[in-house]
Amino acid sequence: MIRILLADDHSIVRSGLRRIIEDAGDMVVTAEAADGREAIEKVQSDPPDVAVIDISMPGLDGLEVISQLRHYYPKLPILVLTMHEEEQYVVRSIAAGANGYITKRSAPEQLVKAIRRVHEGGRFLSDSAAESLAQHLAGGSRNRSPLESLSNREIQVLRHLALGRTVKEIAEAYHLSTNTVHTYRIRLLKKLNLRNNAELSLFAIQNRLVEI
Repeated sequence: MIRILLADDHSIVRSGLRRIIEDAGDMVVTAEAADGREAIEKVQSDPPDVAVIDISMPGLDGLEVISQLRHYYPKLPILVLTMHEEEQYVVRSIAAGANGYITKRSAPEQLVKAIRRVHEGGRFLSDSAAESLAQHLAGGSRNRSPLESLSNREIQVLRHLALGRTVKEIAEAYHLSTNTVHTYRIRLLKKLNLRNNAELSLFAIQNRLVEI
């Protein structure tokens, strides 16, 4: 049996995904996590055969989780399962160390196949993810996003600000100083040509960095 860690902050989504996974007959969900830090703790306590990780989670987001898991568990197959279809998320996830990337829209048809593929040592991209990655490699994205100018850490800080987190809470989540988080906020405002947290929040919503 392929042992799966399932990390997603929505319990209803996890329940549906668990059903799809366990109906396959050759795999079982041995652990669930509702946020990024819990996902890392679950892997540390009982390493799975495959980790299925959402990008948009409270606390540590999926990109940070992928980076940490790849550092401490270099051979662990990681599959991203997310609502995001945009090029930047695909590219950043693969760069962080993910072995596969599929969208929740394609999950009913592709999740089991994707898990088997990464478990066997291969890679798996949904059609939309493969197209996005190809566009990036060709240097010909049709609609360049302002997010491309941001680092992974800046995107993480942006998400948390949009979710109403305080500077102190963000600093604690990523083990940063409050001054460092303030610096990231200033950079975000400058790079995106925005004026305040309200505009940062609106930008994050428009670019689907947070769910509403």
